Amino acid sequence: MAKQENPDDQEYKARSVALRLLARREHSRAELSLKLRQRKIENGVIERVLDDYEAEGWLDDDRFADVYARQRMDLGYGPLRIQAELQQRGVHRTPDCVDERDDNDWSEMAIRLRVKRFGGTNIHDDWEEKARQARFLTRRGFAADHIDAALDFVDPEDGLF
Repeated sequence: MAKQENPDDQEYKARSVALRLLARREHSRAELSLKLRQRKIENGVIERVLDDYEAEGWLDDDRFADVYARQRMDLGYGPLRIQAELQQRGVHRTPDCVDERDDNDWSEMAIRLRVKRFGGTNIHDDWEEKARQARFLTRRGFAADHIDAALDFVDPEDGLF
């Protein structure tokens, strides 16, 4: 005979799984909820456990958003991509670390990324190459102004040996 599950076992399982996941890295509430649902835990139990973890300070969407955004910025992603990825993870506010950067900061980041990936040569007359680099920066989540600044940049030392 199979053992009957009772609500206490589900709550214990939910708490242990959620805690184990949070010990590895920050998660948003929506991410944890999804992972617990995938383990066939009841919604009422999930909500109760996540409410408790939020009250304890172990689960915090603002902290998750800040950590996630900083990691993505370090990898060279722009504000549009970061915000879209956060929304996919259930966080619908922009973290302070993204808001603190102005357009000049994002343009400089796009320039550094372009120079690192393609070099800083003049591509003003090469429309095909310009479009290729613009597509790359667009996929990385930079706005049109940031991309224009990056494509207009010419490194005076590029090509000099």
